[in-house]
Amino acid sequence: MRDFSADHRWLSINTATLRGAGKLDAIIEACARHDIRAISPWRDQVAAIGLERTAALVREHGLALSGYCRGGMFPAVDAAGRQAALDDNRRAVDEAKLLDAACLVLVVGGLPGALVGAALTRDIAGAREQVRDGIAATLDYAREVGMPLAIEPLHPMYAADRACINTLEQALDVCDALDPQRSGALGVAVDVYHVWWDPKLEAQIARAGKARLLAFHVCDWLAKTRDLLEDRGMMGDGVIEIAKIRAWVEAAGFAGYSEVEIFSSLDWWKRPVDEVLATCIARHRSAV
Repeated sequence: MRDFSADHRWLSINTATLRGAGKLDAIIEACARHDIRAISPWRDQVAAIGLERTAALVREHGLALSGYCRGGMFPAVDAAGRQAALDDNRRAVDEAKLLDAACLVLVVGGLPGALVGAALTRDIAGAREQVRDGIAATLDYAREVGMPLAIEPLHPMYAADRACINTLEQALDVCDALDPQRSGALGVAVDVYHVWWDPKLEAQIARAGKARLLAFHVCDWLAKTRDLLEDRGMMGDGVIEIAKIRAWVEAAGFAGYSEVEIFSSLDWWKRPVDEVLATCIARHRSAV
């Protein structure tokens, strides 16, 4: 297991962590100021300043992209909606490729309509079938351009609206069905916030192995969380055995960045950007 205590060379900042800090250009400048080597930007933040401007800033500061957020959201109530999702995912693949991201993270989607307030079906098995079909179609194009896809299983509390793939086992089943040769084109993003509770986690990380482990996200689960989406904790403030999970991931062959992704409208998004980044660096050394 790598020693993170002396420096933060393997720290990446998912730019959702700094949503309170302004536009993406300001976030990138702040990361560079703190000698952070990698980021993982969100598409809406990129769109706000422009893809070419983002690419120029990434090059200017010599940043790597540990991932790109996000593709997915495949299920829809009709064929037109499913095609629109596929078209959007193709655009996401192109954006990730232009930015030279390590992977495109897929948050696969849930029951059609649920994310905007009213599920139009209760057929979660059907939603999972649409997810598999959507990933298969997107994978064909992603292979052509050389952009790996990383399925991110989300905590079951998001099964209805954001992701009907909720365990690492489910995600790997899809990977094995669509990419049985373990080519590196399809894998998983392991976010400790979503999978820490899973009794099969260690075994499934080992099953994933180096070929499937494309991204590793860290934050913490607050026992008295106030909001299921936007009250994630800073590493070390909650109940997740983050270092133990990282040891499993690294034992399986992962040697990439530990990406800090903290949704926190009630706390960290309200704090000055330099305080947030300094804390991320300190906790990456002590709690990751």
